[in-house]
Amino acid sequence: MEEKTKKDFLLPLSIIVAAVMITGAIVFMTLYKGGSAPVGATNNIAGASTTEAGVVPITASTTTLLAIGPRDAILGNKNASVTIVEYGDYQCPFCVQYFQKIEPQIVKNYLDTGKAKMIFRNFAFLGPESTVAAEAAECAEDQNQLWPYHDALYNAKLADFNKGGAEDDGVLNRALFLSIAAQLHLNIGVFTSCIDSNKYASLVAQEKNDATTIGINSTPATLVNGELLTDGSGSSVGANAAAVVTAIAAAVGK
Repeated sequence: MEEKTKKDFLLPLSIIVAAVMITGAIVFMTLYKGGSAPVGATNNIAGASTTEAGVVPITASTTTLLAIGPRDAILGNKNASVTIVEYGDYQCPFCVQYFQKIEPQIVKNYLDTGKAKMIFRNFAFLGPESTVAAEAAECAEDQNQLWPYHDALYNAKLADFNKGGAEDDGVLNRALFLSIAAQLHLNIGVFTSCIDSNKYASLVAQEKNDATTIGINSTPATLVNGELLTDGSGSSVGANAAAVVTAIAAAVGK
């Protein structure tokens, strides 16, 4: 009789515990949007096939936000009819993958040939180091060196990931920023004053807000002639090389 009583008590208790655990798991998966997968891994959208890839067209409300401005550093032929915009975060693993595997193809086949131009904009959302790195790159742009600085930041984060590093692990710091500036022969006094004063904090924040307005919620995100490249579910194609390059080829061929 005692044994039956314990079983009767434990059964509903176990059901309650299981329900709590399942609910907790659902909440965690809903709220957590991590970006700390290892370099070379694919995210849930990177596996989308090129047949699933689509675009979200430009609208009147986003035309101004996508217009090329005086702070946009253009890589390639500035008169090219095809414009590629990448929104990225300097400590995003998939942005590092994009930098490694997609950007070289874009440069070789479309920028060096004069068929397209490319612009990088900040969507610094993964942590404090994302923000300060973006601000440092903007300080480099004051001396017309955004793209070389962009490359150096991604190379530094690539090396960090390859050694087992993670987001906000201290690699993207003031000492690194000054070291890169010296390597690029920037005016160190001007650059140091720029980063120490957080001169471009508001600009980096505004670019993030503008990206959100356009509909971007992850990095990397690529737009070709004002159209956000998406997979079958409407998410950015991310670091899916086939989807990005195919879309650019189609735009160039029009």
